[in-house]
Amino acid sequence: MTLATTSSPRREAFVDGIHDGLPIALGYLVVSFTLGIAARNAGLTPFEGFLASFFNNASAGEYAAFTIIAADAPYLELALMTLVANARYLLMSCVVSQKFSPDTNILHRVLVGFDITDEIFGITIARKGPLNPYYNYGAMSVALPGWSVGTALGVMAGNMLPEAAVSALSVALFGMFIWVIIPPARDNKIIGALVAASFAASFACTYLPLISELSGGTRTIILTVAIAAIGAILHPVKNEKKPAEGANDHAA
Repeated sequence: MTLATTSSPRREAFVDGIHDGLPIALGYLVVSFTLGIAARNAGLTPFEGFLASFFNNASAGEYAAFTIIAADAPYLELALMTLVANARYLLMSCVVSQKFSPDTNILHRVLVGFDITDEIFGITIARKGPLNPYYNYGAMSVALPGWSVGTALGVMAGNMLPEAAVSALSVALFGMFIWVIIPPARDNKIIGALVAASFAASFACTYLPLISELSGGTRTIILTVAIAAIGAILHPVKNEKKPAEGANDHAA
């Protein structure tokens, strides 16, 4: 299959991707380090942690997966949880597909879709004109190793540090999630209410009959789907009447 390019030269687009991807890679290296602690607690080796992050590259999805692995849950539960936690990337991929030139072949579309994250989605959408896939390849070439190596280093550190230090670092990951959910919850009352409802429902499901007998991963899947569905039904996102000119704002 011929790898046809779009409007800009491959080299220029690739270098631009590296330039925009470097800050993302540095951030990923730090965040994924704490994720590596969770991987270590689930019994993964540094190499296994590296592979898990290389082929997943999603903080919430991976953390949920590591929690399920630690609980020795079935593969089906692991697959469902990963699918639900990462479902938003399906929507992002649909948006990114509209940025391609119509003659961009399927191989380029699949390769770009392999590493759609919140941050890479943001820089992709912010780029003007038809998307040259080599721009994403450049961003991925630094962001993906940053995430994977950070996870492996986290596993290695978890194996060497005393248990008290590992326990303390495990809390850092929750701090990252709080950093992710607090800003949108503060700016949007609906999101804030749904976050508060998810905390309360998660706590209640730990003690309620029947559902408390399910594994933690299964309860998380049920709550994620149920709360997201309730939020979408009661408060659907309204279409913008007038799209922003140039679509220059980062969306993630």
